[in-house]
Amino acid sequence: MAYLNVETSLTGRRWVGPAQDVERRAEALAQSTRLPPAVCAVLARNKLDAAEVPGFLAPSLRDLLPDPMVLRDMEPAAERLLQALQAREKIAVFADYDVDGGASAALLLVWLRQMGHDATLYVPDRIDEGYGPNEAAMEALAQDHKLIVCVDCGTLSHAPIAAAKGADVVVVDHHLGGETLPPALAVVNPNRQDESGDLGHLCAAGVVFLLLVEMNRRLRGREIKGPDLMAMVDLVALATVADVAPLIGVNRAFVRQGLRAMSQRKRPGLVALSDVARVDTALKSYHLGFVLGPRVNAGGRIGAADLGARLLSTTDPIEATRIAAQLDQLNEDRRAIEAAVREEALAQAEYRGLDGPLVWAAAENWHPGVIGIVAARLKEATNRPAVVIALDGNEGKGSGRSIGGVDLGAAIQRLASEGLLLKGGGHRMAAGLTVARDQLEAAMERLGELLARQGAGSGGAGDLRLDGLLMPGGATVDLIESLESAGPFGQAAPAPRFAFPAMTIHDARRVGANHLKIRFGDLGGPNLEGIAFGAYDTALGPAVEGAGRAKMHLAGRIDLNSYGGRNSVQLRLDDAALA
Repeated sequence: MAYLNVETSLTGRRWVGPAQDVERRAEALAQSTRLPPAVCAVLARNKLDAAEVPGFLAPSLRDLLPDPMVLRDMEPAAERLLQALQAREKIAVFADYDVDGGASAALLLVWLRQMGHDATLYVPDRIDEGYGPNEAAMEALAQDHKLIVCVDCGTLSHAPIAAAKGADVVVVDHHLGGETLPPALAVVNPNRQDESGDLGHLCAAGVVFLLLVEMNRRLRGREIKGPDLMAMVDLVALATVADVAPLIGVNRAFVRQGLRAMSQRKRPGLVALSDVARVDTALKSYHLGFVLGPRVNAGGRIGAADLGARLLSTTDPIEATRIAAQLDQLNEDRRAIEAAVREEALAQAEYRGLDGPLVWAAAENWHPGVIGIVAARLKEATNRPAVVIALDGNEGKGSGRSIGGVDLGAAIQRLASEGLLLKGGGHRMAAGLTVARDQLEAAMERLGELLARQGAGSGGAGDLRLDGLLMPGGATVDLIESLESAGPFGQAAPAPRFAFPAMTIHDARRVGANHLKIRFGDLGGPNLEGIAFGAYDTALGPAVEGAGRAKMHLAGRIDLNSYGGRNSVQLRLDDAALA
């Protein structure tokens, strides 16, 4: 039965509450831990018992960091880098152009710099060179460098790595591996076919961090002090959230510790980026994914591809301020380009149908730098894997985003092995592809079949999952702080959403271009403020504003609204229904 009997909300969604076993577990946790019921609801959905709660609420790298040596090729990778360091060999870092690639490169560049060694950074241009190593770039780098380290790329780059004649190549990646490995000296990747997959949730920066841990350990064995890695975990946190890695296991510790490191404002690039983005509160995982991450990504999408890595690795506040301003402007430009492509892609996908296992769109003249974001928007709107393709001549370059429980990277790699794609790869939640124009329809039809086998398209597009009920009087600053202790929230760990039942809307008005501001409460109790961003782009804004004094169920997340030095609670309204 639908939660609060909401089968169809004002935005057309069905509300789904916690399962009975989760509710029972939450009640038991509340009795044994004395934590607020709302916090216990979050703990219960993670299937924790009372003994596991303290460790979950305070995740530490000391307890959760795996031994780097469990990963194949870790020893030759670490030893080759240390050998290059000792021999003062020239090292090149070849990185992907997204946040994970930039953070991975920055980790290596900073570590090497602190060991007295400056490495060369190379980030390919998205449009001219495409994703990952290419033969021309690798051949050129090999002429001047003895060692090339490919980060967040390279696992499927057989020919480009073979072209790096005269140089050793080490790959540190997390994308799904093929049946054979490229001819590199080492491929450190938890998603190699011959790995257990136990660490498959790591982003590339997490894998690089493990490599640095192992190198530091080997330096200690030689009585040499290595750089302070805890000062670098902020970069891993940023990449983990921005790359939509699941916030489970050690990833939770990376993000929690990284956010603490960011609060000290010691990395010039992140300080400058936070300032230009006008972030005036303590950073949370939300800021990493939706405020800082898009700006770091903007350089690789529509500007200079290496801007992100340069920003994250610089020690010069002046340079950081300049690059951050440049990225902020590029992000504004990206938004305008994205909006136009999103409108066209959604219209095309709607015409094709949104009820299948895959939604996709393709057209000429779409900027390749925004198709990934547009795919994410289609995925969010439909609760289905989405692929958006920019056509150019006889080929199309596409980007896809997936939903929980559906491995898009594996499906696209299968498609490439069947010959329906020119190339393709990625990981569970995101993937890229290149397809011949005359194979486009057949490839997308086959991709839909593969995704349907994994369950894509079986869930309702309108399901809104809720963790329980709250009343305005119970939504306090203390509760929000307690809920934060159960975080960080993100992929595979959604922020808790609660329903406020039978509320009276005392005030509802439009603010800005398309946002809804409300004030609501229950009979005789305290009132609460609420905000629904983009509400007038959907049916939510007009419906709530026009509901008058009718009782309404409201659903969303509670967070802190900081203004004038005061913290107050507000509801981030996601949905509403007539009571």
